[in-house]
Amino acid sequence: MLPGSIQISGETLSGAEIRDICESLRENSVRLLSLRGCQLSERDFGHVCRGVAETRSLAQLNLNLGIVSNINRVKQLAEALKTNRSVQSLFLHGSPLTDAGLALLNPALSIHPSLVALDLGDCMLGDEGINLICGLLPPDGAKSGLKELTLSANPGVTSKGWGRLAIAVAHSSQLRVLNLDYNPLGDQVAGMLAVAVASSRTLEVLDLEGTGLTNQSAQTLLDMVENYPTALRTLILAENNISPELQQQISDLLSEGEEEEEMEAREVTAREKNPWICQNNSSSQMVLMTSGLGDSLLAETEM
Repeated sequence: MLPGSIQISGETLSGAEIRDICESLRENSVRLLSLRGCQLSERDFGHVCRGVAETRSLAQLNLNLGIVSNINRVKQLAEALKTNRSVQSLFLHGSPLTDAGLALLNPALSIHPSLVALDLGDCMLGDEGINLICGLLPPDGAKSGLKELTLSANPGVTSKGWGRLAIAVAHSSQLRVLNLDYNPLGDQVAGMLAVAVASSRTLEVLDLEGTGLTNQSAQTLLDMVENYPTALRTLILAENNISPELQQQISDLLSEGEEEEEMEAREVTAREKNPWICQNNSSSQMVLMTSGLGDSLLAETEM
């Protein structure tokens, strides 16, 4: 039987339900486990963590909305992740981790062999937490790291912390998606992020919705998109004090860049499929290629 999913939201879970979940984990019959906003006892949370440690099938673990509610639970989750080898996406959105909690969790995250997507939105993080996260974005060629990172709604981070993150993003060899929405970034931080985007070879999606930006930021981002080749495909600027005209200009430029890359990809594919065709006539052999970003590992994230 192929691994399936267990998705429960906002329920008070009984001991019997927890036993069923743990049994499914041990039988390697669960690929996605989502318990967002559920109520469960300390003992039952420990049982779930032991199930996570033992399973070999679990790829996505969603504990959003306060499941990891205290330091003891952070420790139990950290121990589970030290043993687990299968989890690729971990969602802890809305958990009161603080920097102290993340410090306990970070050793397990940094050595996990499969983790590529992490949601730490609304986790009460500050600059020290950001410093730890930067370690999950290793420089080019160092080792594998995160491809998708969500840090929405962590207002305790200062411009110093965001600047540190911008440097890490600029040198990250793998990060594709970065969600920073609903943080009070302002124009200064946006300028640092523009430099990071221009330097990154992989970042395709940047969410800056509701981050206190003005036309000054938009103009900087427009200049970046217009004058420097980047991997960026989606830039979200809604709920900022930015004119619709500037937002449209940026969107149009990003769309043009995507169309040009699709054309180049089709030409390369045509030549690979038939190396004897004349380059001038290669358009008749074109095959559309896509990046696959639509199958985002964070697609299951729900606030």
